[in-house]
Amino acid sequence: MDLSTSYLGLSLTNPLVASASPLSRTLDGVRALADAGVGAVVLYSLFEEQLRREAERDAVLLAQGNESFAESLTYFPASVEPDYGANRYLKLLERAATAVEIPVIGSLNCTTPGGWARYARSMQDAGAAAIEVNIYYLPGDPYIDGREVEERHVDVVHQVKDAVTVPVAIKLSPYFSATAEMVQRLDEAGADGLVLFNRLLQPDIDCETLTMVPTVTLSTPGETRLPLTWIALLCGRVRASLAATTGVETATEVIKYLLAGADVVQSASALLRHGPQHAAVLLDGLRSWMRQKGYGTLDEVRGMLAIPATVDRTARERADYVGALLEADSRDYTN
Repeated sequence: MDLSTSYLGLSLTNPLVASASPLSRTLDGVRALADAGVGAVVLYSLFEEQLRREAERDAVLLAQGNESFAESLTYFPASVEPDYGANRYLKLLERAATAVEIPVIGSLNCTTPGGWARYARSMQDAGAAAIEVNIYYLPGDPYIDGREVEERHVDVVHQVKDAVTVPVAIKLSPYFSATAEMVQRLDEAGADGLVLFNRLLQPDIDCETLTMVPTVTLSTPGETRLPLTWIALLCGRVRASLAATTGVETATEVIKYLLAGADVVQSASALLRHGPQHAAVLLDGLRSWMRQKGYGTLDEVRGMLAIPATVDRTARERADYVGALLEADSRDYTN
């Protein structure tokens, strides 16, 4: 059973990619994922804000009481190693890239133009096979219009592509007024891959303490519908590779994403719930299904249920919408 595939121009032994998560924060974690059989690993994300906080904290530690007593000047070095947090990440990336035989992809989440280019180049120098640009931006300012938000994404692609030669994937939000047009612009800007989609983490409310509570929840299979829809619509219409993410719990979700047209399928929540060894369960399930259906390669499966380029996509989506509502109206919900 041949599960080999290509993603971002990289040759992978199979389409299952461990997406950025706490599992890839250590070298042992990366090794465990590789041993479980994933085709590639996305290292946990490097956040520019976290680096800035670490630098500010170190500056405070250096300043506290350093002139109270003459001997205190020797308590700390005269300066802290610049970008200590970034260096720690880059050292892990370098070690991981040499420790496993599968591609290790760096994950970058920045806020400033200089940050995107600077850290992307550093990741490339550390041995990243590719870079996943995680654009997490919630435009809460009512005076920022939609086109400005879109331009910000395109500018990031240009900044990173100008800084590196390794492939670049863009992990983006589904919340654009015209997602297909946004994807087309990112594709034309040079993105080598598109990861659909980033999950914006909404806070909850604690009714007892009357506070907003930041929370991170693991995804569930019910959340696959949105990425499935867009991957089926975009398959064959963009040059960039398509990576599906969100809601992968069993081999069934992996198969669905491939049928829709995904080049690879990313998973984090299931691997966090069940451990890295769950990757082997997902891949065994995919092989079993392909064997049962008589498929020998992924190329025979990928995009079977994508919407053909000759079909009017708007009319197709409208017809599916109306059909689903009519079917729901006729259903007996009491049984």
